[in-house]
Amino acid sequence: MVKTKDLRAMSLDELEAKLLANKKEQFNLRVQQATGQLSNTAVVRKVRREIAKINSLIAELKKKN
Repeated sequence: MVKTKDLRAMSLDELEAKLLANKKEQFNLRVQQATGQLSNTAVVRKVRREIAKINSLIAELKKKN
């Protein structure tokens, strides 16, 4: 889990790349969960919250500019 402080230090392009990577990870976790291969279901929640943090920061940066 990345801290908000670290995310704020990233540029808009870096945040969008991180968002894309997290969405891919979320998809893979959903597939694992559907097939019964996911042992730690708490990871799904952490990834979902990190995606929300990144989306919030992206919106904040776009509003500033």
